[in-house]
Amino acid sequence: MLTRRIIPCLDVRGGRVVKGVRFEDLRDAGDLVERSLLYQAHGADELVLLDVSATKEARATQVETIAAVRAQLSIPLTVGGGVRTIDDARALLEAGADKISLNTAAAERPTLIREIADRYGRQCTVIAIDAAHTEVDVHDESTAWELMTHAGTRRTGLDVIRWARETASLGAGEILLTSWDRDGTRSGYDTALLRAISAAVDIPIIASGGAATPQHMIDAFQAGADAVLAAGIFHDGSITVGALKDTLAQSGIEVRR
Repeated sequence: MLTRRIIPCLDVRGGRVVKGVRFEDLRDAGDLVERSLLYQAHGADELVLLDVSATKEARATQVETIAAVRAQLSIPLTVGGGVRTIDDARALLEAGADKISLNTAAAERPTLIREIADRYGRQCTVIAIDAAHTEVDVHDESTAWELMTHAGTRRTGLDVIRWARETASLGAGEILLTSWDRDGTRSGYDTALLRAISAAVDIPIIASGGAATPQHMIDAFQAGADAVLAAGIFHDGSITVGALKDTLAQSGIEVRR
């Protein structure tokens, strides 16, 4: 049985950790380095750092911030936000990132996925898909989702299932799949979305958006997720990564301990 990963997410603005609902109404959630080291100590398998204002404000991710975190961190680190070119990716990898997460730039220029995968490997290339409900087809009762870009502020009209397949064919090694509708709501992951994407691609999927309880994470794994990502429940101390892993293990989920 494959080991399932637990990944705290740190949304970053101006070097500080922030948290909001559907990417808006951001509140301060602490010092980035302190939070990173705390989650590592609690048993996090990886960390994801996303500069939530880099794309919206058309500015580059702060390489110095990543270097400061990596100087004290030993677990894998995925970094995203403001990555527009292969040079942006190179700078972040050289600063200490293990993987690069792409969303807006990849949607605007899909060949960037192949460029990064060819130079640095599929294992370094993560595609962040922020998915929002569009409509329900009354004929087959299926749900459609469209891709959101620019930190959740723009609807693209691009079908996320079709986009997931395209990113995998271009060299994506992993998909970070966020339900825009569920983000920050603590209403649970969108398991229908997870099932749809996991059936469409054969690369690992990280579930994101809506986690509040261990059962939500169990549901995500059963829906096809290879890893689960959460922010708010870790930031406010609702549960630690270690306690979560204990509960998941008791439920038969294989985790690294």
